[in-house]
Amino acid sequence: MKFTFTKLGFISLCCMGSFILGAFFTKHTTTLPITAPSVEKASTLLGLQFTEAETDSMLSGLEELRTSYDTLRKITLSNDIAPALYFNPLPTGFSIEKTKKPFQVGSTGKVTRPVTTEDLAFYTVHQLAELLRTRQITSVELTQFFLERLKTYGPRLECVITLTEDLAMKQAIQADAEIKAGKYKGFLHGIPYGAKDLLATRNYKTTWGSVPYKDQVINTDATVIKKLQAAGAVLVAKLTLGELAMGDVWFGGKTRNPWNTQLGSSGSSAGSAAAVAAGLVPFAIGTETLGSIVSPATVCGVTGLRPTYGRVSRTGAMALSWSMDKIGPMCRTVEDCAIVFNAIHGPDGLDKTVVDAPFNYNGNKPIKGLRIGYLSKEFDQVNAQNKPFTDAALQKIKEMGINLIPVDLPDLPANNLLFIISAEAAAAFDELTRTNKDDLMVKQLKNSWPNEFRTARFIPAVEYIQANRIRTLLIEQMAAKMKEIDVLVAPTYGGLRVTNLTGHPCVVLPNGFTPQQTPTSLVFIGNLYDEATLLTVAKAYQDATGFHKKHPVLAQ
Repeated sequence: MKFTFTKLGFISLCCMGSFILGAFFTKHTTTLPITAPSVEKASTLLGLQFTEAETDSMLSGLEELRTSYDTLRKITLSNDIAPALYFNPLPTGFSIEKTKKPFQVGSTGKVTRPVTTEDLAFYTVHQLAELLRTRQITSVELTQFFLERLKTYGPRLECVITLTEDLAMKQAIQADAEIKAGKYKGFLHGIPYGAKDLLATRNYKTTWGSVPYKDQVINTDATVIKKLQAAGAVLVAKLTLGELAMGDVWFGGKTRNPWNTQLGSSGSSAGSAAAVAAGLVPFAIGTETLGSIVSPATVCGVTGLRPTYGRVSRTGAMALSWSMDKIGPMCRTVEDCAIVFNAIHGPDGLDKTVVDAPFNYNGNKPIKGLRIGYLSKEFDQVNAQNKPFTDAALQKIKEMGINLIPVDLPDLPANNLLFIISAEAAAAFDELTRTNKDDLMVKQLKNSWPNEFRTARFIPAVEYIQANRIRTLLIEQMAAKMKEIDVLVAPTYGGLRVTNLTGHPCVVLPNGFTPQQTPTSLVFIGNLYDEATLLTVAKAYQDATGFHKKHPVLAQ
């Protein structure tokens, strides 16, 4: 859903309604009385009509509501305070796996340090881990190598907000000492990584990519940062995101696509995708509300995992939509995503939406016998440019011995539910709208956040609740579709709106290159909390194709 009011036109049309909301967008707070004509004009925005008597009866109640709004606005609400309402994606009768099995990855074969150090840029996490484990390289060497790449190419790609060099070197030295002492923690021990700059990091700025927050310091570590630190990973950079998690434009520029720097990297996990694609970090952390992992992963040709809603704690992460935000890894391979996800999933006792479900991934598990569906209508509707790639993907899957089962998405208007995000985002950034600090933001277009936040002030609470009730129907219908399916295959962006609303996980991975040598993607959608099966199937396809082995050539 996209809004089309300009700021001036929006205020002209809606100012009478804003009297009722107590949210007239000027430098002062309105105290104009609520009158019958203002109620009549406001009601037209809601698609409702009241009689003269009904309108008259509402006036005193509306004044009382506005008084309540004014009172509540005096209470400071920081972005990390969630509403006392928690979204639950579980359909009726759904049971979560309880048995926890050992985490197993596939064989990476014998790994040796390359003759040319630059080749390390595109080694997988798994390969780098083997070099570190066997002490063919140190974390300090690896960290210095990636820091230099970030310094060289980061400015050209506009993908880095802050280098965390001091912290990185401290963590790398510690990792080397632990590995030397025989205290090897696992695959991420000593591995450098980057984090989307909406994850709080102690002693460093956390800017959310936005002008009003560009000097913000949240002096704590997000849970994901803590978990990666516990796994021995080394944070080398805070990476760009589109301003307040929209697009690829941030306060310092526009994040570039490493395959073609004349293009943007999409967003909002713009820097995470670009940095991984360009070999500036082995992996990065991104977030998704409605495509913010899937889209930049597609454009930049990396592999991204959007986990089930409620799988990874969002404590210390910027809130945009409490019922839709998700955190996941962006990597070179599916198995790298599994390795990172294994470190970051699970409850922290702070994010009340997180479910304690096991992640029983086995990279050696065969996919024979699994029930694989595909979104037949979405594949039929793929545009002419991408059709050869999706047709080839379906053919390859069949050659792998898989009998694809056609599946349709639920027949509910998912697009019309997307104002749920707008309402929650407007609440998350209420202060920007009321203080006019939204004027400081870089993008001021009709579809940019400042105008979306203003427009969302006119979403009635009743309609927001009704939309979430329809979302319940969507969850139930999607569960029925997935009941006989283990994993679902989709073209780029196929099922994106529906599965973000229902909380299902997905993996997006490279699926070929256009004549212009820009990447295309394929999407695998899994059942709730079953990232293990999802990643197993996606890995099998990735291993059978090898598109992830191609990398952009960066200008020197």
